Amino acid sequence: MPEPCALTVVVPARDEAEVLPALAARLRPVLDGLVAEGLGGYEVLVVDDGSTDATPVVLTGLRRGWPQLRVVRLRTGSGHQAALSAGLARARGALGVVTMDADLQDPPELLPRLLAAAGAGPGGPDDPEGVDVVYAVRSDRSVDGWLKRGTAAAFYRLVRALGGTAPAQAGDFRYTSRAVVDVLLGLPEQHRVLRLVVPELGFRSASVPYARAARGAGRTKYPVSRMVRLSLDAITGSSTAPLRLATLFGLGGAALTSLLLLYALASFALGATVPGWTSTLAVVAGAGTLQLLCLGVLGEYVGRLYVQLQGRPAYLVASDSLEEPAGGTGAR
Repeated sequence: MPEPCALTVVVPARDEAEVLPALAARLRPVLDGLVAEGLGGYEVLVVDDGSTDATPVVLTGLRRGWPQLRVVRLRTGSGHQAALSAGLARARGALGVVTMDADLQDPPELLPRLLAAAGAGPGGPDDPEGVDVVYAVRSDRSVDGWLKRGTAAAFYRLVRALGGTAPAQAGDFRYTSRAVVDVLLGLPEQHRVLRLVVPELGFRSASVPYARAARGAGRTKYPVSRMVRLSLDAITGSSTAPLRLATLFGLGGAALTSLLLLYALASFALGATVPGWTSTLAVVAGAGTLQLLCLGVLGEYVGRLYVQLQGRPAYLVASDSLEEPAGGTGAR
């Protein structure tokens, strides 16, 4: 029988063979120290998101010397957010779950501060009205390039402008209590972006600032194309404001058309010459652009409805090391 587990640390990983040994070397002493202080048991649940490098082999080797390490492998690369959801669905932590990336830009040494802020660490108060979510907020991103910093700042400003409540510069490095995890697992949405969904639940929260570190090894798995896709999923999955924006564009276009019509009638009555092809093309192009933009926004929402109605799972689990017989290697 598996040992009791108070805390689960969920780590999505895709092609992270280079950095995983360094992650284990830093994360294990932190968690073992918490256990020595009275935290009970823990598990580190690494979700292998369809890696094509030596990640499965590295994880198998690490498991031999680290009993608390658990590996869940997805059949295909389902994406970072789907891997996080898979980890939450299988997390056994009775106290709560910490989610963090494998690239060491989320420092493992911050875990005790996250638990302390929630009152969930060793010796922490058992307060049912306490904090259920603690966000690790990136107060210093100097290690990131100017493009990454600029697009991230623009993304959070846009989210707040559309009515979102996500803390600025808070990614997926957070502590969530078991109550929050259970609510998340009960949501029907499949392609959810957790960094926006969790704040919308309304649980009491706190934040812990930290300086974002440089990547431990390897290359980023989030190019510009994936960041754009994540931004679209985040906005259309958490706000209906873009639909209202399409309506406002339509009303604005109707008002502009009315003014142009009045101008044309007045010019005709006064015998003035109305500009021809240039103005016509400008009006047609402007109206066409607004129509295409509105259709694009509507298409994003219709697409999400289509995917939701299909009912296909966001991920498929290939194996879970916890369910393997004793002595198994975990390799498939």
